[in-house]
Amino acid sequence: MKERIVIGAGPYHNNPGWYHTEEEELNLLDQSDWERLCSNEKLQAILAEHVWEHLTLEEGKEAARHCHTYLAQGGYVRCAVPDGYFQDDAYQAIVQVGGPGPTDHPAASHKIVYTHETLQQLFKEAGFQVRLLEYFDQDGIFHQADWDGADGVIFRSKRYDPRNAEQMKFPSLILDAYK
Repeated sequence: MKERIVIGAGPYHNNPGWYHTEEEELNLLDQSDWERLCSNEKLQAILAEHVWEHLTLEEGKEAARHCHTYLAQGGYVRCAVPDGYFQDDAYQAIVQVGGPGPTDHPAASHKIVYTHETLQQLFKEAGFQVRLLEYFDQDGIFHQADWDGADGVIFRSKRYDPRNAEQMKFPSLILDAYK
């Protein structure tokens, strides 16, 4: 049984013991992929680091509904995306919709930049209760709750990314969405 999965793991395998997937195995929008992966079992945790921004808002809502369907009661999605309220022009240029340059740049397929309000609303509409872990507010002030990496490491975070040790350079908006 795959109780804890990482969606779109990419080069990051910093969650030992979790089942790491790529889009070829689990397309968030494909019901049959979910059915095949879960085999009528419920997941305890889903981790998605910098995945949701590659979906349109409507696709993101659909993906959140699929997560809700396949999570056990009390299970959660830990989701991290670029933060639309981080007040740094260079960062915003990198994470912008369509990316900063060539089509092979990872951000070239960005379809949305979330703020804590828009990402929370997406998961709430899917039936989740939401707890913000790291985020900037509309005034550019950083907020951080206490959270445990044992429940899913987000590398691009204040806690784990060495680029953010002295000063925030590449933050993420991070939340847990509980079923």
